[in-house]
Amino acid sequence: MRWPHRHFARRAARRTVPPALALLIAAGLVVCAETRGGHVPAEAEVYAQPGGGAEREGPEYEKHRAQKKHGGVESRGAERGRTSRFGATCRTNTKGSRAIASCHNPYPETDRVRLHVECERWWDIDTDSAPVEIAPAGYTEFVEWCWKEIREVWITHERLAS
Repeated sequence: MRWPHRHFARRAARRTVPPALALLIAAGLVVCAETRGGHVPAEAEVYAQPGGGAEREGPEYEKHRAQKKHGGVESRGAERGRTSRFGATCRTNTKGSRAIASCHNPYPETDRVRLHVECERWWDIDTDSAPVEIAPAGYTEFVEWCWKEIREVWITHERLAS
């Protein structure tokens, strides 16, 4: 004799699993399409939005742009013709979505250093490391990351009051 309840349970499972599975696959494809090929707004679009671009305004961002233009450490002594004996030597390396920076301070003054990472995708969160004080002859490493690609990596230096 056949067991009708087993046969019925097997047929009911066949009817409910494929629609649920199809729904999960469709949701996964939508999320994939959104993260891979979604519309990435231009820089002007992001800043035109209310509250957009607040982190790209103000003295910290202007300081970053000036440092980037002049090759790194902001130096008041170099403006007057003297060489500055301040600022850790830092190297940055990006591999995929991970940014690694290593800094060594060869000078007699302590340097406060921060790693800043700007992510490529508009929805990805930009990161700033906690400030680290590098004593004379000191060394430190930073590791920061984005969910997807990295657009830009830079280091800021701050001279501590003696």
